[in-house]
Amino acid sequence: MSISTRLKTLLDQNKIPYSVMPHQASYTAQGTAATMQIAVQELAKTVVLFAGDEMILAVLPGQKHVKLHKLGVELGKPVRLASELEFNNRFPDCEPGAMPPIGSLYNLPVYFDESLADDAEIVFNAGTHHDAIRMRYDDFVRLVKPKICSLA
Repeated sequence: MSISTRLKTLLDQNKIPYSVMPHQASYTAQGTAATMQIAVQELAKTVVLFAGDEMILAVLPGQKHVKLHKLGVELGKPVRLASELEFNNRFPDCEPGAMPPIGSLYNLPVYFDESLADDAEIVFNAGTHHDAIRMRYDDFVRLVKPKICSLA
């Protein structure tokens, strides 16, 4: 499997320059960063959550964890981690746990940790455990239109 066709089509249609970064299969942000030989804070990981009854995506640096209570205060409703069983069918073109942080592909809002804005580029899973995408941060924000907040 290479990058999701849906993801490739979206990036190409929006004329977003990006590079595909193949790497050894990895199932954690720390492991992926190590196989790619980048710092773990350069890798943006996607976490699926529920804010009340609504499924959302949180995007944060690979070494950090979502502060559920903090995000809940920001959103005005309780936030909890979604189980793989709850979200697996929502990402049919992705390997479990390797979904990209582009909510429009799956009709989900995206909440983006403000610390990721410090970098000129963003690297994230491309729908598989052995492919990543690198693109400019500004292009990502223009495409995804995430709500930027402090959530990690």
